[in-house]
Amino acid sequence: MAETATTTRPGAPTSPGELLPTWRRFRLVLLLGFLTALGPLTIDMYLPALPTITDDLHATAAAVQLTLTGTLAGLALGQLFVGPLSDAFGRRVPLLAGIAVHVVASVLCVFAPNLVMLGTLRVLQGLGAAAASVVATAVVRDLFSGNSAARLLSRLMLVVGVAPILAPTIGGFVLRVTEWRGVFVVLAAAGLAILGTTAFALPETLPVEQRRRGGLAGTVRDYGRLFADRAYVGLILVAGLGMASLIAYVSGSSFVFQDEFGLSQQQFAFVFAGGAVGLIGASQVNIQLLRRWTPQRILAAALLTGVAAGALLLVLALTHTGGLLGVLLPLFTVLAMVGLAMPNAPALALSRHGEAAGTAAALLGATQFGVGALAAPLVGVLGVGAVAMAIVVFGGMVAAILTLYVVVRPRRLPTDTIEPTVVVAH
Repeated sequence: MAETATTTRPGAPTSPGELLPTWRRFRLVLLLGFLTALGPLTIDMYLPALPTITDDLHATAAAVQLTLTGTLAGLALGQLFVGPLSDAFGRRVPLLAGIAVHVVASVLCVFAPNLVMLGTLRVLQGLGAAAASVVATAVVRDLFSGNSAARLLSRLMLVVGVAPILAPTIGGFVLRVTEWRGVFVVLAAAGLAILGTTAFALPETLPVEQRRRGGLAGTVRDYGRLFADRAYVGLILVAGLGMASLIAYVSGSSFVFQDEFGLSQQQFAFVFAGGAVGLIGASQVNIQLLRRWTPQRILAAALLTGVAAGALLLVLALTHTGGLLGVLLPLFTVLAMVGLAMPNAPALALSRHGEAAGTAAALLGATQFGVGALAAPLVGVLGVGAVAMAIVVFGGMVAAILTLYVVVRPRRLPTDTIEPTVVVAH
């Protein structure tokens, strides 16, 4: 049943999620956190194994990085399909089907005989994980809007930060007791756990009367309206370019820190965790910053700072100044700024298209992972070293700030992004 939410004070509508009892909101955040974690776990858990896979499958580093690109491409492509399906059939059915695909692909990865098969199955893994990513974002948009959505997305950024901490650490532990194929056994088990939890506890948040029935033509029209919105397109590009900087770090870090600086797999896991701490901390600070400043102001400040830190990273990497710390300190600063930007750019984008939240979230996610997918092989092509990683990280930040000011023009965005009417499904 759908109920129209009432406002708590004149001119300040309440998002439906805010009307939920505290315990239900807490449970919802936990469930969305599980869903949000599936993508990062799939991407990051096997990072410590990349050098080992390179040797075991007799491949080059750049070729092995393409398996990461395959996962990101699957995440991007899958969201373009799952988003409209979730708008037409509700959130639960596409979600559960996608997670099931992820589990099957993870099991098959265990038996992949060569790099081509592994890369193909990683694409399938990404397609399955896409359902979890896009539906989690669509559920946020179903129940929250404006600053409320930005705050919840900041909470979910905590998961995005924690998952990369845990994933390489778990991967490193698995590699101590078994070979790299064991990582995919753990991913299959994680997928099964998430599938069972969401099937049991996640409610449907899109009422039947709000589902879109236009079929393929309606989907094309929805995407057409989204592409016609200059600010929306710019904001999802900003989110994608921020993701590109993050993926450049993710794809290059194991080679930089293990091969170039001689860290062990466990030492790399701890260093990788340090970067995630910056991402986590910034995303949680964002919740407090939203009490004083608008999402667009925070986004602009974060990207400007990220550009400055990225420039310093590139200079220090080129001049071999500062050793490991010379790379880590500016790099962690960039990651912190990505942690500030990533909740705010999506929240601003999604606030413009509540009528097709699944499709809007799909295009957002596809852009994030699609642009990110380009960053991974680019690092490999440039040399799989600190300089190559720094070039792509810095380039992503520069492109993001240019897109914000040239395409989005943040001063023209409305300062009040809360919608006047919201609906909650029970």
